[in-house]
Amino acid sequence: MYNQGMQTIPINTYNSPTVILELIYRLKVKDVMCSALITAGRDATLREIQGLMRHKSITGVPISEGKRLLGIVSMDDIIQALDRGYIEERAEQYMSSKLIVLEEDMPVSFAINYFDRYPFHRFPVLNKHKELVGMVTSRDISTRLLVEINREIDQIERESTYARTGESGDVQIRTFTVYKHDFENAGLASTEIKKRLKQDKRDPREIRRAAIASYELEINLVVHADGGVITAVFEDDAITITAKDTGPGIPSVDDALTEGFSTANEWIRSLGFGAGMGLPNVRRVSDEFSIASSMSEGTEVFSKILFKKITTDSKG
Repeated sequence: MYNQGMQTIPINTYNSPTVILELIYRLKVKDVMCSALITAGRDATLREIQGLMRHKSITGVPISEGKRLLGIVSMDDIIQALDRGYIEERAEQYMSSKLIVLEEDMPVSFAINYFDRYPFHRFPVLNKHKELVGMVTSRDISTRLLVEINREIDQIERESTYARTGESGDVQIRTFTVYKHDFENAGLASTEIKKRLKQDKRDPREIRRAAIASYELEINLVVHADGGVITAVFEDDAITITAKDTGPGIPSVDDALTEGFSTANEWIRSLGFGAGMGLPNVRRVSDEFSIASSMSEGTEVFSKILFKKITTDSKG
């Protein structure tokens, strides 16, 4: 069931705690959407849709033909139809057909930005074949995040005492090639880095910081550069994440580190990126951070996260 939730979500991708940021980067739209769709056909009357809304306790009904989305009838549309006397007319004549949609493989951060950007209470979700597969409300997102936060808390409590595996002084280097505007694979490097740190039984808080730093650097390569390489150096006492591209360079590093500053175009912003919080987020979660950039040689961003020294519990 998909019910109207709050229009805005009481979290964001700018200054939320790292545990929240890590979740909204990890989860996909398909993880939070409602796939038990209640739809109507193009020939249904607005009166029939009004009855469907009342019976199912919903405030919006997608109008579809098979799996193809044609439009949406909202509660506002029904109220106008009642006021103006055309409640018996076909939905196709009065539905909203200019729709903003989400794709099921988009990160949840996209959906959160959409609710901030557009005055809608729900968004249809399409798969890669442009078929209607779900609906998302702000309540769907908030509810799922609460569930995931509780799981994270339980995991932290279970892992409050843990033991490292592996030899002291071991170093492993992994590199990931990132391509310009490859949004489908954006987040792959971050996922693999996080997976490796979990295998090493690192502190969950350190894993979250590394996941945020690597994700933001990876997205920067996808959005702002002509692609590049993410390098992760896993050491006994730290992880170093470096993002290297070959252009076009950062005109002003100071501006780039200013929260909210962005050079992203409208298309990038419409996808939910380019909010100007990427590099500030990386700096915030890093113990050591630096940027070297030139218009001719591109940009290299360095982030290092130190691991707390593990002590053994002498009780027993």
